Amino acid sequence: MSAVAPLFFGIALVVLLLVIFLWIPRRKAVQKAEPTEKFIPPLFTEEVAEELALPVPSAAEPSPPPVPELPARYGVDRLVLMVRDPYWLYAYWEITATRQEEFNATYGPRAWNITRPVLRVYDVTGVAFNGSNANSFVDINVPEEVDNWHIPVGQPNRSFCVDLGRMFPDGRFITLLRSNVVTTPRSTLSECLDEEWMWIEEVYRSYRFQFGVSSPMLIHEAAGRVAVVPLGISSPGFGPPVPESEAKIKV
Repeated sequence: MSAVAPLFFGIALVVLLLVIFLWIPRRKAVQKAEPTEKFIPPLFTEEVAEELALPVPSAAEPSPPPVPELPARYGVDRLVLMVRDPYWLYAYWEITATRQEEFNATYGPRAWNITRPVLRVYDVTGVAFNGSNANSFVDINVPEEVDNWHIPVGQPNRSFCVDLGRMFPDGRFITLLRSNVVTTPRSTLSECLDEEWMWIEEVYRSYRFQFGVSSPMLIHEAAGRVAVVPLGISSPGFGPPVPESEAKIKV
């Protein structure tokens, strides 16, 4: 009995090992045979925005031409005067090196350095200006390096001319450039009143709806009629009506 027990135990152990080795590969095969979970595609596809890339000009494309700039100087001696408003003028100028050399050659090699630039503003209203017959003038000291200036005149409806020159220490003024003549505009309503303009009542009634009250047809119509104005209607607000016996039509 003692010899059979170890033999029986050994046989049982061998059978157990065979079962284990045979069962494991079969289990793996069964697991592989089982159907996998069905893949469900997403309802919406994911989109990724890409960075906007600007087109890079190729080397073959010509570059745009450069924008031309206005030159600082034109190499011409000139002084230009303009009207800004009824009370102000504006002047700009250019003096070439040739004019400076001529000035030094005439008044001495150091003449330009010992003098200072001055704008002389002339009131030339009602005169044919020749340089010495202005109604009045005023001097304005300007810096050496500037080439334009705003000039306060404070006089509407007046004519002005400007000289750009050099002032010596002893007060001598030498003109280098002379500007054009400009006239400042009025700052008030015009004082010209037309009191002799008369309306012909018959012509006014017949043409006011067709041509307007200021149509030249009124003048032509009035020229062919009698010379006496029947009503003597004057411009409104400018004096009493002209008597019928004195009101005449001016053609």
